[in-house]
Amino acid sequence: MKIVFNTDQIYLHGGIEKVMATKANYWVGIPNVQVYIVTTEQQKNIPRYFLDKRVNIIDLGVNYNRSKSYFSKENLLKAFIHLKKQKEFFRKLQPNVIISPNFNFDHYWLPFIKKDSRLIKERHSSRYKEPEARKNKALFNRLKFKFNDWLDSKYTKIVVLNEDERKYVMSNNAVVIPNPIESQIMQADLINKRVLAAGRISQVKGFDHLIKAWAIVNDSFSDWHLDIYGQDYLDTQKELEQLIQDLQLQDVIHFKGSIDNIPEKMTEYSIYAMTSQTECFPMVLLEALSVGLPIVSYDCPNGPRNIIQDKIDGLLIQDQNIQIFADSLKELILDKGLRIKMGNNAKENIHRFTTFEVMKKWKSLLNLPNV
Repeated sequence: MKIVFNTDQIYLHGGIEKVMATKANYWVGIPNVQVYIVTTEQQKNIPRYFLDKRVNIIDLGVNYNRSKSYFSKENLLKAFIHLKKQKEFFRKLQPNVIISPNFNFDHYWLPFIKKDSRLIKERHSSRYKEPEARKNKALFNRLKFKFNDWLDSKYTKIVVLNEDERKYVMSNNAVVIPNPIESQIMQADLINKRVLAAGRISQVKGFDHLIKAWAIVNDSFSDWHLDIYGQDYLDTQKELEQLIQDLQLQDVIHFKGSIDNIPEKMTEYSIYAMTSQTECFPMVLLEALSVGLPIVSYDCPNGPRNIIQDKIDGLLIQDQNIQIFADSLKELILDKGLRIKMGNNAKENIHRFTTFEVMKKWKSLLNLPNV
């Protein structure tokens, strides 16, 4: 069997890239299974995450201009080149399964250029705003959603990451398969006076809320520190650094940049904090649980509630409520015993998301043998 991942790149930090590597490494261990990762703009960069040497990496060299609109003249020309190269590659390879884990131009043509392959579309972002958007009865809006639903129906399956997301797939071909996480021997000791947050430094991650919540925490626990890991996006970090200065928190909040092995770093902390506006199925929460790090998270749509067991391995907080979030952080800071209890529960509860358990679902979907 030949399995193709169809994506833009695999050299940047990201949940999609990490999960793709995990699946690819698992599948090449199955007899008679070949795995290909086909990119449009790898640009000779090395993969961010470890890939088994048996995984084939093919770059089509399309190199879209990401600073411009998809529908700019330059990118439309590149889309034509993309279509031509991709169609020729599939003709020669004859893949049995094509998996598309993110949105790209080829979302619109994949169902029509390789009709004899099983075609899997993965949704890694939440569609929670769609029901409200569909209420707009304007002709263009109705036609847009009708077209998108029709196009989704042309995929063999739409894989969503949690049950909440299933209801946003109107084509009745959705299947729920969560992201996998590797089991960890490491254990957070939960004694250091440090809280960790991680993710791309962008508006959607809500780090401004976390900083404002920390201002409340700092009034009572000035000896505790907050560290934020992640890559800056559109200079958002500068805005957040100014907010930190305005709140006089520069001595207790620190940006740490991107690192490769976040679970190992998590063992040095006592709490994980998440204040995102939306999360579909954040890998970083799985990573926190895997090392026994208790979590305080907004109950944002729709991922955290499908990972965290409230008051068992973490605390789910009323969405976008800074005061309650701060109070919950203080609760865990005060109670070391509660942190340890939640951390132990986290190590147990994460088993349902281990690679072994999740890949059984993929095995069933693709009719693959166990390894």
